[in-house]
Order: sequence, then structure tokens, then C-alpha cells
Amino acid sequence: MATAGDPDILFDFIAPPNVAVDGNFFTFTGMRSLVGAGPPTAFKVLKATLAEFPALNGQSVSIAVLEFPAGIPNPPHTHPRSAELLFLVDGTLQVGFVDTTNKLFTQTLQTGDMFVFPKGLVHFQYNVDAKAPALAISAFGSANAGLVSIPNTLFNTSIDNNVLALSLKTDVATIQHLKAGLAPKS
Repeated sequence: MATAGDPDILFDFIAPPNVAVDGNFFTFTGMRSLVGAGPPTAFKVLKATLAEFPALNGQSVSIAVLEFPAGIPNPPHTHPRSAELLFLVDGTLQVGFVDTTNKLFTQTLQTGDMFVFPKGLVHFQYNVDAKAPALAISAFGSANAGLVSIPNTLFNTSIDNNVLALSLKTDVATIQHLKAGLAPKS
């Protein structure tokens, strides 16, 4: 059996070498762009994880703000190192996850609702409203929860087309069509 998570630290906090530790070290300003911003035009995630906010090292917490234009999903994905607690600030979201017995759990959230996605399970969010955006905040029990995007993992890597076609019970032409649709825009 394998487990993954943040290790316990033996100090109050961990500072990178040669960094002055004052109030600025413990302050993250990367969410200021949300204040007074108009509705999103594309799905966007603003993160405060270990990569963006070094003061989180060893603290076992991080956060993300998810902006959903009308009718847009956050595709199926997993976080291998943390559960996710989503708080819906504005709008409506259909959310769900699949457990290890392949049972789907879904819910339609309204403003003010919260939903938990268990650690490592495939889950999604979808703004079903065709006219209004949605805004959510996700909290994680890890400074680096990780992200495994199912569409990108399957179709933007070098997994052999024959393996994918056989696994998904389709043909290579369909796999190539899916890969073309998910290819990064240049």
C-alpha cells in the first residue's frame, strides 16, 4: 500500500535559504486580480500552492479560485495528494466524483454550498447555467495537491493510439480525432 501527503515539519515554518522572513514572506497577493474583475471569458484557476507561495512549505494547505464562464466545465481530474473542499461563492455548479467501485456521486450546488471531493478520486465541476458565470474557492490539505487531468493524461501524452483505442473500445481514427481536438493551441 502506498500513501501520499505532506510530511510533518519540525519547525514553525520553512523559509528558503537567503530569504528575509518578515510579514511579506507570509503574504500572498496573487488573488488581487479578482477584485473588481469582470466575468470570466474562459475557465481560469488562480492558485496559491507551494509553487506560487513558498510560505506554504510544510503547512499542508493551499487554495485555488475557480472562475467558470457560463456553460463551461472543469474537466475530470484528480488530486493525488489531497482531498478538495469546494465552496461555491457565486452561481450554480454541477459537481461530482466517482469512487473506487465506479459509483458516481453528483450534486447541483447553489451559492453558499460546499462539496468535498475525496483524495485521489476522479471528479469534475460544470457550470450548467448558459447565461451566468460561477465562482468557487477550493481548499486543499496539501501545499502541493497535484493535478492529473484525465483528458490531457489520455490524449496529450505518448500513450500508444492502439492501447487507447482498445482500452476505450473504439478505433484509432477516433483516438486521433480526440487528440487533435485536445492538442495545445500554438
